Amino acid sequence: MIKLLLAFICSFVLSSALMPIIKKILTKLSASQTILGYVENHKDKNGTTTMGGVLFIISTLSLAFIFIKFDVQWFMVLLVSIFLGVLGFMDDFLKIKFKQNLGLRPYQKIIGQFGIALIFAIFIYLVVGSKLFIPFTSKTFDVKFFIIPLVILVIIASTNSVNLTDGLDALAGVVTLVYLVAFTIICTLIYNNLYSSGETGQALENLKNINLLNMLFIGAIMGFLFFNTSKASIFMGDVGSLCLGGYIGAAACLVGQELLLPILGFCFVFSALSVILQVAVFKIKRKRIFKMAPFHHHLQLSGLSEPKIVYIYSTITAFIGVVAIIFYLL
Repeated sequence: MIKLLLAFICSFVLSSALMPIIKKILTKLSASQTILGYVENHKDKNGTTTMGGVLFIISTLSLAFIFIKFDVQWFMVLLVSIFLGVLGFMDDFLKIKFKQNLGLRPYQKIIGQFGIALIFAIFIYLVVGSKLFIPFTSKTFDVKFFIIPLVILVIIASTNSVNLTDGLDALAGVVTLVYLVAFTIICTLIYNNLYSSGETGQALENLKNINLLNMLFIGAIMGFLFFNTSKASIFMGDVGSLCLGGYIGAAACLVGQELLLPILGFCFVFSALSVILQVAVFKIKRKRIFKMAPFHHHLQLSGLSEPKIVYIYSTITAFIGVVAIIFYLL
């Protein structure tokens, strides 16, 4: 517990100190966001400095080897997050270079995400194993070879879901923060249950190491949020959202919590589903079911302020997290 707190404190202090420097450098390099013309409410955000999500990579990578004994399994989780962050960096760079909101083509992003997810999925199957935890219990079941397509689906889905949620000041950051706090508590409870039942080995190490990584990301996000809450002076960009989305997906896969992720991450899932539903219904009936997708833009166009929407999403995530924790305690 002391090590977890120290990891969080060091990450928070480091990220809080680095963020003004990173912001100054990015502003000097004219790394600014070009806002889509049809997002009327966001016109005043045009030109806001972006790519602030590089902080998550720099801060976490700087501290990971100090607080966590090297093990290829947790390091692979971090690599997934970093490589997806690099993919997001490329997307942001193209947007900035050509001063438009289109960076990498959708198929280019998917190919990149699929390649990273495939390598990680094979690693999980060959090295970590194919057992999944049943949500709200310490019981597992073996899905064997099917772990590979499942892990690929989880990584791609979590990456894009967080990316789609990143549409308002602090929204993706705060929801990810709340998610990680709940996920850390649940991992701790599972660790304690397994340890008390006599379990030993890599499964316990993975839970412990993921918790330390969680605390590093929590500290980094909190340091970033000083500059990202409404009205944001810097955006995390795709480098940040893909990094965070990749991390929560890979972390869940390493500790066998693939089925818990969509429960705790309901708001991320709903953001993605709202886009899928909007597109599907429009293609079939030529009608829109939301004023705009993802759903947080529908709420904004319905008159809700950005801070209120962030409050709603984070409260829902916290409520689900608390309920989940209670179930684990029963």
